[in-house]
Amino acid sequence: MVAGSGSALAWLSVTDNEFDEARTEIDPAAIELALREVETELAERWPENKVAPDLQRERSLMDLLGSPQLAVPVIHVAGTNGKSSTARMIESLLRSFGLSTGLYVSPHLSSIRERICLNGDPVSAERFVRTFQDVAPYVSLVDAQTPEAPMTAFEVMTGVAFACFADAPVDVMVIECGMGGRWDATNVVEPAVTVITPVELDHQEYLGSGLAEIAAEKAGIIKAGAPVVMGRQTAAVAEVIEAVAAAVDVPVVRQGVDFAVESRALAVGGQLLLLAGCAGEYADIFLPLHGPHQGDNAVTALAAVECFFGEGGRRLNAETVSLGFAAATSPGRLEVLRTGPTVVVDAAHNPAGARVLAASVKEAFDFSHVIAVVAVLADKDAVGILTALATVVDEVVVTRNSSPRSMDIDELAAIAARAMGADRLQVADDLADAMEVATERADEWLAEGSAGILVTGSVVTAGDVRSMLVGELVQTIEDEVVAARAAEAAPDPEQDAVAAAEALVVESMAEPVEWDPTREDHS
Repeated sequence: MVAGSGSALAWLSVTDNEFDEARTEIDPAAIELALREVETELAERWPENKVAPDLQRERSLMDLLGSPQLAVPVIHVAGTNGKSSTARMIESLLRSFGLSTGLYVSPHLSSIRERICLNGDPVSAERFVRTFQDVAPYVSLVDAQTPEAPMTAFEVMTGVAFACFADAPVDVMVIECGMGGRWDATNVVEPAVTVITPVELDHQEYLGSGLAEIAAEKAGIIKAGAPVVMGRQTAAVAEVIEAVAAAVDVPVVRQGVDFAVESRALAVGGQLLLLAGCAGEYADIFLPLHGPHQGDNAVTALAAVECFFGEGGRRLNAETVSLGFAAATSPGRLEVLRTGPTVVVDAAHNPAGARVLAASVKEAFDFSHVIAVVAVLADKDAVGILTALATVVDEVVVTRNSSPRSMDIDELAAIAARAMGADRLQVADDLADAMEVATERADEWLAEGSAGILVTGSVVTAGDVRSMLVGELVQTIEDEVVAARAAEAAPDPEQDAVAAAEALVVESMAEPVEWDPTREDHS
């Protein structure tokens, strides 16, 4: 479906010359409504959790758009775990060297705009919707060519991302695969560097039942002319990746052989690293992210940027590298959202991710007690996830997240009872109730020592709770603003009655200041 003139997207029909002037008159509510319309249109397409093994639709769209995916160099990132964090660190490093960047990651936590970032920030709602409107007619042309198999939601989003980056424009794109690699919609790029983070079992119904099969799908993004940066892999996975690279005659640099984390030390708010890249060592690197896996992601990102700047890896300015890592973020990955009690969210959604999460919680947080809030999708390995978490949590609250694919609560509760024991289990109807239960229990433990709430099981789960708590923060700020205005409006007791009355009249006539969480200019 393409937005017509009667939709909220109509305001986007202004020309480029008119746009800067018109944007000052656009109602923010209209922008938000237009964004919701885009999300609805995308939701009507084939969902992104399914892989359509055909790149022709995306290639056709790219041809119609003038090949925006080839406009600038690309670093292409695939893998099972750590690919979003690695992509974000690559982008942060490139930006620290003065390059303008386009970052495409998925899925999002709270807003679909998070997937398309320009110079580290999600695109504005205006730019996102306007770019979608520009791309939509060409999507309709592709749909008409294959009415039995129209473009998927992810394919359309990928087209919007490339168009947005070409229009900005940017100097370099960092593109994360959605699922797999060979048939992923992003695999229309001609990368300057290819990155493959650790490959684990996930999405077996689409990618294959064994690690070697899944590795072959991930390695499908390897192309001639682009060196491969390979994160830590099992021997079987490494063998597949190296064979594919050899077939197109490109070099492979490997973690643990060509680059490595030499040392790690805990630091306030993250960790301090000594990284050995492909072209030299970088000491005293502060990374504001928790867990040994983020150290691995960091050195993989470093090797990718070294290879981007020079064949075989080029030694980089150590101070600039340090600044790039210090600015790195990875929302929803061991992210502390609140204290008293501490709430940590993590998007782990497979057993390997849950094992890494459990180890990282033990290392990074000095909790005497931990209660987990867990909601997983129905097609995930809930047994493996909960078994891994059982080593670090004292109790668990199982529930549902907002996805229609969320696992049935009774089914998840039965799995949790087997993995952890019924005496460590509580059940809640939704995430709001689950957070209330977990908070009450953590408050009880705080009287004895330290306590933490760990929210995990799915990207959707992490995003739901993140939105919930961020919403609470916005409301708190709004309440503080209202209270401050009321205090300013209150008459001074020493003021005479007439002056006080005049002050109140002036205040009551003033333009009210409203807190709008959709605005991007709030600090």
